[in-house]
Amino acid sequence: MNVSSSTLSLTVADVDATRAFLCTHLGYEVAMADDGFASLTRRDAAVDVVLLRAGTDVLPPEQRDQRAAGLILALTVTDLAAEEARLRAAGAPITMPLREEPWGERLFQMTDPNGVVVQLVEWAAEANADPAADADTSGDADPADSDASAALVVITPSTDHVTVSPNATMTGLAAPSRGSAELSTWTVSMDAGATGPEHSISREQVWTVTAGALEVTCLGRTEKVAAGQTLILPPDSLRRIHAPEQVEAHVSMPADGVASVPDTEGTRELPWAR
Repeated sequence: MNVSSSTLSLTVADVDATRAFLCTHLGYEVAMADDGFASLTRRDAAVDVVLLRAGTDVLPPEQRDQRAAGLILALTVTDLAAEEARLRAAGAPITMPLREEPWGERLFQMTDPNGVVVQLVEWAAEANADPAADADTSGDADPADSDASAALVVITPSTDHVTVSPNATMTGLAAPSRGSAELSTWTVSMDAGATGPEHSISREQVWTVTAGALEVTCLGRTEKVAAGQTLILPPDSLRRIHAPEQVEAHVSMPADGVASVPDTEGTRELPWAR
């Protein structure tokens, strides 16, 4: 069998709504269209999409009233963090913020007006790959230079390492994927009035506020931490972080720390700290 192209056919209530969503936010173009029908394409490896209005008689009777549900249109992209920032700024309906799964998949999700879930994906190993890592180092390199390179790592903040949540923006700095062995560090920015969800972290964290102020509630006690002050949060302690004003902070913790949320199972990794 030789497959020359691939197409995903979706039956939706409002063809125009999904067509506008895919064209506006994901760069699809209309190849053909008619009443209750649209064929969309992109000029790359993305799967083509056909949209059919529910109830159309071109479908077998048993399928006419079925609608797209329980499926995910997943597109693998490069520079995932920049894509999320672009879509969020454009007002796209992001229904699952950027996260990283334990198996190395970074992703976020949007949901269109018909309930179609679109997932943008990037593999962490590819996102963090260093092209220089494949270079030939077998020449006449000075061993002292190699030792210095192994011991000294300089990290420049990059949009590739930015995670935007509904309440804060995290910019990853030191992390195992970026050269550290024991610690992870990142910056946090929160708008005035933003409040994070109640959660706990498995390892001790140190927060230094660099601008503005935070209100942190932990173990039944609330403290206001102003610019220039440092807060130490003990491991496995429920906390909630609120920004009474625009705030920026620098955070550090052991690199293997994970988050837990009350009334949910399992733990969550912090993608910006990996």
